[in-house]
Amino acid sequence: MTGEQPARISVRVQPNAKRTELVGFDDGVLHLKIAAPPVKGKANAALLAFLSDILGVSKSRLSIAKGATSRSKVIVIDGMSQEEVLLSLRP
Repeated sequence: MTGEQPARISVRVQPNAKRTELVGFDDGVLHLKIAAPPVKGKANAALLAFLSDILGVSKSRLSIAKGATSRSKVIVIDGMSQEEVLLSLRP
C-alpha cells in the first residue's frame, strides 16, 4: 500500500440536461450536465459512469463522498493522484 490519499474533486451537476457533457472547470469546481433525471440515483450513476470514461478508470474506483442528494458533490477517485485527475480533466 502506497499510503497515497485518493484524489477528490468538487463537482456541480445539472441533472436532466439535453445531453451529458463537461461544461468547464471554474474555481476548483468541475461543472457537468447530466442527461439522467435526479430520480432514484440515476443522475449519480450517470455522473460516475461519465467521470469513469473521462478519467479512464473503472466505476468501482469512484464514489460520492459528499452531496449524494445535492447538485454540489465531492467525488473520490481511488488509485489516482490529484494531479493525474486534474490533467485528465483538461480539454
